[in-house]
Amino acid sequence: MDLLSNKRIVNLLVCLFFTGVGCNSVEDKIYVNLNYSIPCVRLLNATHQIGCQSSMSGDVGVLHLLESEENLDWVLRSGPNPPYIVILESTLFTRSIMMKLKNGSSRVAGVVVVAPTTNPQEGFSPHNTCPNENTGVYSEDYDPTMAHCNVTVWNPLGNNLSYEEFDFPIFSLKDDNDTQVIRQCYMDHNRAANGSVPQYPLCAMQLFSHMSAVTDTVTCMRRNSINFSINPDVCDPLGDFNVWASTNPLNNTAKGHKTGETVIIAAARLDSRSFFFDLAPGAESTASGLVTLLAAANALRNFTQDNQLNRTIFYTFFHGETFDYIGSSRMVYDMEDNQFVVDLDNVHSVLEIGQVGLHGDSKLWLHSDPVSRKNSSINEEVMKLINNLTSSAKDLNFSVEEPDVTQPLPPSSLQRFLLARPIPGVVIENHQTSFTNRYYQSMFDNANYLNLSYPPDLTPEEQLNFVTDTAKALTKVATMVARTLFVQAGGDETQSQNIQADDLLVSRMLYSFLVMANNSWLQQLVSSEYANQISNKTTNFYIGVTQMTSEPTFLVQFLLANLTGSTANITKENCKNQKENKDDTDSKDRYSYIWAQGAARPNSTERDGFCVRSTVHVSKAVSPAFEIKEYGSKNYSTWTESRWKQIKGRIFLVASHDLEMLTLGVGVGVLLTSLLLTYFVSSKADMLFSSGREPANATY
Repeated sequence: MDLLSNKRIVNLLVCLFFTGVGCNSVEDKIYVNLNYSIPCVRLLNATHQIGCQSSMSGDVGVLHLLESEENLDWVLRSGPNPPYIVILESTLFTRSIMMKLKNGSSRVAGVVVVAPTTNPQEGFSPHNTCPNENTGVYSEDYDPTMAHCNVTVWNPLGNNLSYEEFDFPIFSLKDDNDTQVIRQCYMDHNRAANGSVPQYPLCAMQLFSHMSAVTDTVTCMRRNSINFSINPDVCDPLGDFNVWASTNPLNNTAKGHKTGETVIIAAARLDSRSFFFDLAPGAESTASGLVTLLAAANALRNFTQDNQLNRTIFYTFFHGETFDYIGSSRMVYDMEDNQFVVDLDNVHSVLEIGQVGLHGDSKLWLHSDPVSRKNSSINEEVMKLINNLTSSAKDLNFSVEEPDVTQPLPPSSLQRFLLARPIPGVVIENHQTSFTNRYYQSMFDNANYLNLSYPPDLTPEEQLNFVTDTAKALTKVATMVARTLFVQAGGDETQSQNIQADDLLVSRMLYSFLVMANNSWLQQLVSSEYANQISNKTTNFYIGVTQMTSEPTFLVQFLLANLTGSTANITKENCKNQKENKDDTDSKDRYSYIWAQGAARPNSTERDGFCVRSTVHVSKAVSPAFEIKEYGSKNYSTWTESRWKQIKGRIFLVASHDLEMLTLGVGVGVLLTSLLLTYFVSSKADMLFSSGREPANATY
């Protein structure tokens, strides 16, 4: 290749480079990208698909800020510039409005909901009225009169919005700079004044949330199994891990029945959800129960270590319970299949902590199963458990009572154990019949609803260490639970009155889960590998898919280890290798070891780490349906989540259709003119450029 050719190539590359830079610069000037946008995504089960999606190239619409439900006519009928992307304040995010937008979807390109700063007084729950009705114990076979919430409608405010399918994207945005830019853009360009039609240019938005999976789980799992040259997966099973620990160390490598071992399962759920993918605060539905159980486990640490108890307390945090009891059904399945550390014959009873936020009330309700209690031995054990709870609560300024004996259990993990066999059990709740939680499985089930508030002049560090009234109330519940478990396990009832949960610990955990997980206290308790994974926001309790461990899972794992375990005086290397010393080969079967970061040294980035030895382990929380490959199962959860390529939103100004056509026409005209000119110059090249050309036979 000659020197002239090399120069031409270099010039071409330089031109392409500056052209690319120019394109990026132009794109930045045209579009304003939205930050912190949270989508509604597509989920599938054995029979349906639910959720939202955009087209592959994103959906574009002119912005319209909905000011009232009456203003919908502009979007659905009279507005001259469809399709529209509708901006909804959180107070207008109702089933009535959303279904009208869905039915008029030919004029709707998407919806953006501004995340709330306050909760609606009337309540809001996008879940259904009878959670998990088809996978609980109450079926036509177990007791037809109790099936399908015939006796008690547990979630009367449920509007089923989370189980609808929308063929346009729906996003949630924080009420911050992004929403202010959107509002200002709408006011400047789109708002109709005095009945006039807005003039171009108009403010528009483009939303990207295309989902790969369609139809149902059976279809998407079949497509996953097809071998292509590229990754064919279009959906993933919902799943994560259950977290558990025992007061007596159990050999986790020896599965199945443990002779002479009797366990009391103390359970709480680890997940929640809302209409939006990454916005599941679960303050009442999840955090209140798991914080209570963690605090109870901590209160029992010294008492269970200093006393030889007849039974083992088995702290268990089930994941995926929102989606047809994923975690509990998997544990029961593994127990029946001798693939768990104990089996069902080892289970003595179950005490489950549900929604226990007191909200200024002074009463909790002890729910049990009326069908299994027809068995006299089961009823006797349930009555013992209820009496223990009643005695443990006597000096705690609140009472516990049983609801009507004919009332079935509320949605709870205990139901999956009862499906396998009759087991004595009680579920502690703050409601006698229907949920008192007016925001069940919604973005409004947050710290505000749990009355978690702080004085306005406190720094984040001071808030972390401020004992709130909510924390004091849950501390009493945790104390009752701890005392009851101690007596149930064979401890002395008189000694149990000395057990007291720590209100500062409860307050710190509430702050960590519901306000800010990334704080100085929690950073001390986790390993360095997970330190950077802690978010600077409220914990999202959505379970996620099997390839990823969710934040609640590893946070509860580290918390449970620190709150129930002990400090081991061993090296960092041995700790990370799960052994007491270089010759130890057995400890890892009974214990788990984590090297916690520890507190930061003054004026230094170095930390004083330490090793925690505990009985904390994890087990799969993936539905048995995916283990046995029955994707259309009616007995187990079949929920999957669609995959997607990009989630984003952006706003820009759009010109009128006439101007766009004019611009296109001018561009085509210029193109044709340049082609004709090029053709003319090329055809006349000999004539136009012959005067400067040397003869072919010229010599020197």
